[in-house]
Amino acid sequence: MDPATRGGRVPGRARRARSRRPARRGRTVRLHRRTRRAPPGSRAAAVQGGRGAAAAPRPPRDPHRRRPHHRSEPPPVTVEPEPQLRRIWADILDLPEHDISPGDSFLSLGGDSVLAVRTAALVRRRLGVVLAMSDIPVHHTLADLAAVVRERGAVRAADVPDLTVARRDDPLAPFPLLPLQQGYFVGQQDGWELSYESAHHYADLGLTGVDGDEAAEALRDALHRLAAHQPALRARILPDGSQRILDLDAPGAIPSLTVHDWRALDPEEAVRELAGLRAAMRAHGPDPATGPGIDLRLSLLPGGRGRLHSSMSLLLVDGWSSGVFHRDLFAFAADWNAVLAPLDIDFGDYVTAVQRLPETPQWQADHDWWWQRLDTFPQPPALPLAAEPDAVRADVMRSLETRLAPERWARVQERCRAHGVTPSAAALAAYAVALARTAGHRRFLLNSLQLNRLPLHPDVHRMVGAFSSTVLLPVELPERASFAVLARDLQALTGEALAHNLVSGVEVSRELARRWGTTRPVAPVVFQSTLGVDAAMGSAVPEEAGPLGRIDLADHRQELRTPQVAMEGRLYEARDELVIVLSLVEELFHAADVERLFATFTTLVRSLETPEGWESTCDLPVALDPDGGLRLGARPRATTGQDGGPPRDEVEQAVADCWRELLGLPERDRLDRAAEFFALGGDSLVAIRMLARLARAGLPQVTPRAFLAAPTVAGLAAAIRAKR
Repeated sequence: MDPATRGGRVPGRARRARSRRPARRGRTVRLHRRTRRAPPGSRAAAVQGGRGAAAAPRPPRDPHRRRPHHRSEPPPVTVEPEPQLRRIWADILDLPEHDISPGDSFLSLGGDSVLAVRTAALVRRRLGVVLAMSDIPVHHTLADLAAVVRERGAVRAADVPDLTVARRDDPLAPFPLLPLQQGYFVGQQDGWELSYESAHHYADLGLTGVDGDEAAEALRDALHRLAAHQPALRARILPDGSQRILDLDAPGAIPSLTVHDWRALDPEEAVRELAGLRAAMRAHGPDPATGPGIDLRLSLLPGGRGRLHSSMSLLLVDGWSSGVFHRDLFAFAADWNAVLAPLDIDFGDYVTAVQRLPETPQWQADHDWWWQRLDTFPQPPALPLAAEPDAVRADVMRSLETRLAPERWARVQERCRAHGVTPSAAALAAYAVALARTAGHRRFLLNSLQLNRLPLHPDVHRMVGAFSSTVLLPVELPERASFAVLARDLQALTGEALAHNLVSGVEVSRELARRWGTTRPVAPVVFQSTLGVDAAMGSAVPEEAGPLGRIDLADHRQELRTPQVAMEGRLYEARDELVIVLSLVEELFHAADVERLFATFTTLVRSLETPEGWESTCDLPVALDPDGGLRLGARPRATTGQDGGPPRDEVEQAVADCWRELLGLPERDRLDRAAEFFALGGDSLVAIRMLARLARAGLPQVTPRAFLAAPTVAGLAAAIRAKR
């Protein structure tokens, strides 16, 4: 076991009795064993001396002293790497070392792309060698990996950027949003197609054996300590599209807990109350522009039952971070004395480091790789529509869900290993086939959500933050092929795209939209798989959490509301079950098409536990590309152009001057009044900043939606005049 995952308590402290119930026996809290005492007089010191232990806040910073940098420059490998790599694989895959041979592939032993990221992090930590994702494809054998490590340890890898992660001088100073955060921020502005007031993930977990007298206090204490440990839980989004972390003592910095005590209600009343709470939390998520990005609630129900409800802003918390949050929260709630190893960096330090990526030759190489291919990219799947996307104002996304029992899911995974593909690649193939049959064509663009935690520091995998990114996949399915061939082809396609992941899918999508001349989402059909995350984290969600009782993942609900997404297929595991979900904007599609698509998707996944499911030929449409009609992906009509020429009045001149400054346009170049903002190099985030700047200059505030109707100098000036 990695030392960073072992348990620990503050030395010399007795455990405080939390309730009259006896302490649970035989249970080990899987935490980090490093501990440190908080500075005297600090809030954390008071907590350590009284109600429980918390990771100490950062000590006062000496402005003349720099902390050691974590560089990606590896020292030469002076020992044979294969034994240490075998040990890393054994730790990650939970296998005896003697069961791993040099010729065994990572995939055949149970590995996948998520665990490959964890491999890269451990290789960096234990061997001091930095690996790019292209260095560790899942089909590599142990011998292959050892050869790569020898090469990378002797000479810096050409495709690994040299980045330094260091503590910022001012941990409370603003820092930029990452590209996907920018997309979510823009998606909350009610300007772009498929926008919402909040981008958030909602989940609730069933609890049994809840100590109703102690659970709320335990959870509040755990939340306070976790906010002290994870600075990103105290983050706020600023109006200009940047973010900052609040000091622990700042008003409202720590998320609060809301308790709903429904223990005295009859069962039917409790069910109604739960349904109302779920509906409210699904439709209205937390907004980190005005308060905490997490809304946590505890429902106390009759019979010692309960539910833990969480709504998390996607601007601050990604899927991996949700797992980190819940594991650490339950550990704190279960034990007053639990201690987490302090984080040496925070999310702001990481973001500051990756902001230097465009300065590296590796980023430029990835940029060129994508830009050279964009003109060949297809449209998204032409799914038949019931309404135009820009006419839809949805409050929630509908979700369809089914589960595969542990024994059946285990058989599917075994078949995947036998065919040399990851379960995620197999699921992607099933999703692609279902989309092709529904849309009536075989070539289309998909958007895949990826964890994207670059292994720049040992603490990256332990941090809460919005690290996720996207990657665009130009899918082209053969008319007739076995499912095994489709899965292998899509695995290769995904691997090639991820090997160029220094440029995010959000950045690629912006350029694609410019080339297509559209302001609508270019890739609104999404695939997401978090299979293997528990193994990559080193632990699953615990089965018990002290006064909160037993955690029942079989009684688990979750909903997603993602801006600029029309449909998303996603997979995750819960207590060894496979959960398959299809989330969509219900108002966009015909119900029969949705039901048929989901049935095809899930039937194909279920068929993969048998040889026939892999060997049979998948019948697909003859058409490679779509025909006409109202469908997802159809490009909107071109914006009605204005007469060209120089700005005609002071309003047009003010708009032109603002654009010139924000977009860095040369003073010598005349800005035409018919010039389009996005064709000049603007993007959605800069558009939000531009509209805010014009309003601060005294011009009437124009909404993003009004601006997008005619995003030219003359068009925006006309919208401003209409507000006067």
